[in-house]
Amino acid sequence: MNKTILITGASSGIGKETAKYFQTKGWNVIATMRTPEKETELNKLKNTFVIKLDVLDIASINEAVKLGVEKFGKIDVLVNNAGYGAYGPLEAFSKEKIERQFNTNVIGLMDVTRAILPHFRKNKDGVIINISSMGGKMTFPLGSLYHGTKFAVEGISESLKYEVEQFGGRVKIIEPGAIATDFAGRSFDFQHDENLKEYQNIVSKITTVLPQMIKNASPVSVVSKVIFEAATDGKNKLRYMAGKDAKMYNLFHKLFGYGFIEKANKKFFKL
Repeated sequence: MNKTILITGASSGIGKETAKYFQTKGWNVIATMRTPEKETELNKLKNTFVIKLDVLDIASINEAVKLGVEKFGKIDVLVNNAGYGAYGPLEAFSKEKIERQFNTNVIGLMDVTRAILPHFRKNKDGVIINISSMGGKMTFPLGSLYHGTKFAVEGISESLKYEVEQFGGRVKIIEPGAIATDFAGRSFDFQHDENLKEYQNIVSKITTVLPQMIKNASPVSVVSKVIFEAATDGKNKLRYMAGKDAKMYNLFHKLFGYGFIEKANKKFFKL
C-alpha cells in the first residue's frame, strides 16, 4: 500500500513542490491550502487529494485530517509548511499583525499537529516534519516577529520529539536557507512607519540588500528532496538543512556563536 503525506500550505512554493515530488515517488498526497478552488495543477495529478485547510481555522484542520484518512485509509507523514514572514521594526506592527504572525507560524502548526496526533498514536507510527528555517537558529535585522516564530518551532519540535517517541513516532525539522520561492512576494509582510525616523537607516539598508540575497537562493527542489529524505530515512535524526547557505550559516553558528553572527550581519548590512 502506498504511503500518504499531508502537506499544509501546498498552493505554492515549498509546499507545492513537495506535493509534486512525493507524487512522483508513488505516494498518496493530501495537498491542503486555504483556497483549493483556485488550484489548477495538483488536482490533475494521480493519487493527489486537494482539500481546504486554513491553519487559523480549527474546523477546517479537523475536517482535512478526517477526509484525508477517509480518502487514503492512513496518513503516514505530516508536513507543517504553511507560514509567512513578517519583517519590519517591532514598533511598526499592530497587535493584530503580531498575533497573525504567531497564530499562523506557531499556533497553527501546533493545532494541525494536535489534530493528527490521535491518528498517529492509534497507528503507533507517524512522522511530523516541521518547516523551520536557518532563521530559527540565527537572525537578520528587522525579523523579530518571523525569527521569533521560527525559534519557537525549533523549541516545540525538540520537546515534542520526546513525546511522540513514546508511541513510535518521529519529529523532524527542516532548516532551509534562502530558497527561490514567493517568500519575498505573497509570503512576505513588510511593515514600516516613516514617522519612526530612528529606524529609517536600518530599513533602507535591509530592503536594499534582501533582494540581492534572494537572487542567489537555492531552487525549491532542494527543499522537497530534503523533506523526502527526512520522511523516508527511518533515522532518529532531528535536524535537516537545505541549501548551501544553510550549511554555511550552521557551520559558522556552531564554530563561532552569536557574537560572530552579529558582527557578520552588521558588516553585511553596513549597519
